Amino acid sequence: MISGKFDSKFAIDQLNFIWYGLNYSFYNCFYTFLFSLRKQGWRNVPRKGPVLLVANHQSFLDPIAVGLTACRELSYLARKSLFKKPFLDVYLRSVGCCPVDLEGVAKEGIRSTLELLSNGRAVLVFPEGTRSQDGLMQDLKPGIQLLIRKSNATVVPVGIAGAHEALSRDKILPTLCPIFMDGALGSIGVSIGSPIEGKLLNELPREDSLKLLKDAINNEIIYADQIRRKK
Repeated sequence: MISGKFDSKFAIDQLNFIWYGLNYSFYNCFYTFLFSLRKQGWRNVPRKGPVLLVANHQSFLDPIAVGLTACRELSYLARKSLFKKPFLDVYLRSVGCCPVDLEGVAKEGIRSTLELLSNGRAVLVFPEGTRSQDGLMQDLKPGIQLLIRKSNATVVPVGIAGAHEALSRDKILPTLCPIFMDGALGSIGVSIGSPIEGKLLNELPREDSLKLLKDAINNEIIYADQIRRKK
């Protein structure tokens, strides 16, 4: 009986691994060829244990771009309304999306994230709370500090550059930057920084903790902009 359970779990894990690999390969080709995605810092993401990746938020393109850079299966929070269609519901859950009510986001989002972290997951969050209107980094919501304090997870800063130009809030269709054509508008860069121990952030006053985290993300945005395609 025990052997059967282990065999079943092993089979499910293998299927999940293959499914992740297929999705990674598809989106990696898509982003590389159509947005000239350039990335760095994947070694900074711990391979195991709870990790909180914190990134600036420029576009709907951000979650996949970070996932492709991290090279580790990530969990994401997504609007509940996206899960209403059966097929989309199954797919989103299969790639690590967790439904939350983003109209009353704070409590439910924090609870869901803490549950994922307690299970040893790596979770991507956008502490600005919403996509930037102008592409610039906004102030961080205090809820991120609560997440760090309650989870004590390792925190990894992530910077995204170019996604605002590729698909800003007021655009319906993206601006592409195919690798086989001239031009850099729509190119995307992602940089992942060195891990920060949650304990260090918890020992600081709230304002200092938020400033340290925002500065770390801003530094990675600069690096991301430096590596993204320019011509």
